[in-house]
Amino acid sequence: MGKRILTVVTLAAALTAVVVVVTVMRRQPAPTLVPVTLAPEPRIEFGEIMVDSFCMEQGVIGSGQTLGGLLMSYGIEAKAHAALAQMNVNGFTVKNIRAGNRYITYTQPDSTRRLAYFIYQHSPIGYYVFDVRDSLRVFPYNCEVKAVRRVAQAEIGSSLWQTISDAGLPLVLALDMSDVFAWTVDFFGIQKGDAFRVLYDELYADTTRIGIGSIYAAWFVHRGERFMAFRFEQDSVPNYWDEHGQSLRKSFLKAPLRFSRISSRYTNSRLHPILKVHRPHTGVDYAAPAGTPVVAIGDGVVVEKGYNKAAGNYVKIRHNSVYTTGYNHFSRFGAGIAKGKRVRQGEVIGYVGATGYATGPHLDFRFWMNGKPIDPLRVESPPVEPIHPSRMEQFLHFRDSVAALLDSTLHFNRIASPDTLAADSSAVPQ
Repeated sequence: MGKRILTVVTLAAALTAVVVVVTVMRRQPAPTLVPVTLAPEPRIEFGEIMVDSFCMEQGVIGSGQTLGGLLMSYGIEAKAHAALAQMNVNGFTVKNIRAGNRYITYTQPDSTRRLAYFIYQHSPIGYYVFDVRDSLRVFPYNCEVKAVRRVAQAEIGSSLWQTISDAGLPLVLALDMSDVFAWTVDFFGIQKGDAFRVLYDELYADTTRIGIGSIYAAWFVHRGERFMAFRFEQDSVPNYWDEHGQSLRKSFLKAPLRFSRISSRYTNSRLHPILKVHRPHTGVDYAAPAGTPVVAIGDGVVVEKGYNKAAGNYVKIRHNSVYTTGYNHFSRFGAGIAKGKRVRQGEVIGYVGATGYATGPHLDFRFWMNGKPIDPLRVESPPVEPIHPSRMEQFLHFRDSVAALLDSTLHFNRIASPDTLAADSSAVPQ
């Protein structure tokens, strides 16, 4: 009897965790990669398949290749082929087959090479299993996602994005860290010698990295000052706090868009690029690709939405009785944005464009305090509510536990299911 095995794809070797280690001192060499060996990964499960009775092959859907044609090449009968044409599993049909996607076949080991199973991978974790042994049966399967604990540290060379790319780390880590520190670090003012260290999860399907999970803790050194962040749940909502239990979420974001550059600053006299006259520029211009999402820097109400020949498509938001912000030159507005709409911090309100007086795509961002324009880069934003006194002891215990892990590379060889990773202190191995 063949041994019944629940898995069909075996990892050839243990995964390797990447730990980027470099000190914060500015004269240190570029980041180096230090491997940490992990325990062997379990194999992907597709259901109960008698795999030792078959021959396995793997392939990639070719350009112009169809599922029907591929299966016919394995001798699938016309009746089964006709059934395939009518197949619809959770909205998936043979027309959804895409060139470049991977497939696995299991065939009889004798001279007939008759196909028994055809497995099509439509996403990093999603498969469709075609059982063609007797009659056609198709069912979906999602492989288990594994969370691998990581620690990464690097000194900034030119930009956060480039540093993370050069270190071979997931680029989305740059986006997620910019979200964590959005209220405390000026990511448009990142400079050489800034540094970070972060404790987070990478998500894997088989040997393929498919993204990152939670960031549990991090520090970021910016212009000589170190900012801490700890992920802790309060009122059933995970948030990030500094080492003293103060929320990193301020009333206002540092900037209304990600990863652009400042092309013009707040000034009382600037030569206008179109009008060719000197006049005040009471805002900050962020040069960014057309279509870049622009978000509200804080909760508020849209008090103006419209178009004029200078600002182009613009939105103005009143945040409270003191502060109002303006966003100019949109190519288009965010979904549902209208006068009187209440918007939330981080909500997309429009997209970078070049409408109005603009020589190229950029956002002209304005800030008013008590009706008078102020420099957006000099706004001091008050914090939101800190950790409740009743939760402070638990937070401090969590902070100390995670801080110990953040400073150690000895614990980051675990593979755990994301289901076991909560947002409080129980999420972090002791």
